[in-house]
Formats: sequence, C-alpha cells, structure tokens
Amino acid sequence: LLRTHMQPGRVLYVSELNMSRVSRAFESRLEYSRQGNRVVITLHNLQEDDSDNYVCAEEVTNAPLLSASGTMLLVKEVEQACKKSSWDLYALIVVVTLLFCALVCCTLYRVDVKKYFQKKNPNVVYEDMSYNSRRSTLVR
Repeated sequence: LLRTHMQPGRVLYVSELNMSRVSRAFESRLEYSRQGNRVVITLHNLQEDDSDNYVCAEEVTNAPLLSASGTMLLVKEVEQACKKSSWDLYALIVVVTLLFCALVCCTLYRVDVKKYFQKKNPNVVYEDMSYNSRRSTLVR
C-alpha cells in the first residue's frame, strides 16, 4: 500500500513469506489480513494528515512498477465533530435527569406520603356493657 501525492511513501509492505513492514505513522492504526492473493487492509482513527491517494501495487521482479489508479482518501474535521456531538449528548442527559428529579419531587410534594406508611387502625365499635352504665335505666 503506497501513498502517492501529499506524503509519498510506503504505508504497508507484505512479502510473499508473509513478512510485513508498516509505516511508523500507521503502526497502531493499520490492520491487514491475507488470504491467497487477496489482501484486506483496514485503517483506523484517520486524521486530516492521512488525506492522500492510496495505491495497492504488486512488486514484480525484474520489472518497473507500473502506475495504477488508487483510492483518494479525504479526511476532514473528524475530531471536532466527535467532541461536539459528545457534549450535546452529555447536555441532553443532564437536562433529562434534572427534569425527572423535578417531576419526582413535585409528585412527592403533592401526595401525602405519610398516610401510606402509617399503621391503619381497623374500624372498631366499643360499647360499655358494664353494670354501672346500666344503672340509669328504669329497672331497679
């Protein structure tokens, strides 16, 4: 894998013996897999400096490297977009949490919570049937 315009140079070199060399700029951001004649290359965490034309080329012994069309990669303001969206998400979470707390507080203020936790007395009727209470009757 070669860069051809902005910063020309080799990004990845894989030999027939599966020995590979990765450019220092892409050491922790490049993965590749090889199956037969097919090589799949994945670049991670792209930055604006990575914008360039990338060409996959095969080295042929005793022949000059032929020019090949590649893939133009243009990276713009990736970091700023991620930071802005994460702040928006945090602000939304904080607003939703505050509104939920206000709703719970208003609900608890309006509802008499004590009556739900008090021990309920059963309805009891008490009638005094003792002799002293019957003394005022007509029977002597």
